[in-house]
Amino acid sequence: MTTLLESLSNELATAVEAGGRAVVAIHARRRIPASGVHWRQGVIVATNHTINRDENITVTLPDGTTAPATLAGRDPSTDLAVLRLAGQSVATAHLRLDSSPSVGEFVIALGRPGPRLTASWGVVSSVAGAWRTWRGGAIDSLLRLDVSIYGGPLIDATGRVLGINSSGLARGTAVAIPVATVERTVGELLERGTIRRAYLGIGTQPVRVPQSLARRLELKNTVGLLIASVESGGPADRDGVLLGDVLLALDGADVSDPTDVLAQLGGDRVGRPIAALVIRGGQLQTLQVTPGERPERRAA
Repeated sequence: MTTLLESLSNELATAVEAGGRAVVAIHARRRIPASGVHWRQGVIVATNHTINRDENITVTLPDGTTAPATLAGRDPSTDLAVLRLAGQSVATAHLRLDSSPSVGEFVIALGRPGPRLTASWGVVSSVAGAWRTWRGGAIDSLLRLDVSIYGGPLIDATGRVLGINSSGLARGTAVAIPVATVERTVGELLERGTIRRAYLGIGTQPVRVPQSLARRLELKNTVGLLIASVESGGPADRDGVLLGDVLLALDGADVSDPTDVLAQLGGDRVGRPIAALVIRGGQLQTLQVTPGERPERRAA
């Protein structure tokens, strides 16, 4: 008679076998290969921080053969990279699109750091709403994991892909980038090669407005962002933002943390003026600032 433990073990092994048919090893860094998943026909997804070069990339397929791949684009802010694989017959990932994982749900992290498949299993430890990474990337939901990860896909107990595992987005904490975020990012990277995001060219740090000044200006929010640096020739510089200004709001939304600024700077804001409420010389002033398209490695 098959015990409950044996049944669970068999089901997990079956899920690993099914999910592993779409997992590949990517040779794009020294020593240990990165893990990727054949997301859709001819398209491989991996974590950006594991793809260390843009050219001379090869992949080891599940059947052990090696094939060339080309980098279609990368997005450091969501830690995703997309590669193109041509002329190969590889199983594509079975994506779980109908529902999100639940706290406590059994999940399996897959990887292929070489010719052989690796797996570890655990549970989803936390599920929360949309969030922004430290680099400004928009993630549809926060999926924290109690599982050892390899940078490849996270699958459920039936082998369906829940997302891409990453240790580079939440200060070393294991999280999964959900399918919805991956799908959106893959589409834009295949089309443009980059993710379009706006930026102002400022460096900020939170500061509390003195009570006397807050009362005189009738401020509801007494925490703002001190403009600590302004990029020469950048959007904010061109539109009159000065060192020492205290930024209180963008387009009417209070800002008290640098991530609040990033939240207002999606790709649709490039070239569209945005109202910036600042304190300058003890007085409130509204500036019209037009964000530019953010070059790589710009924070805000």
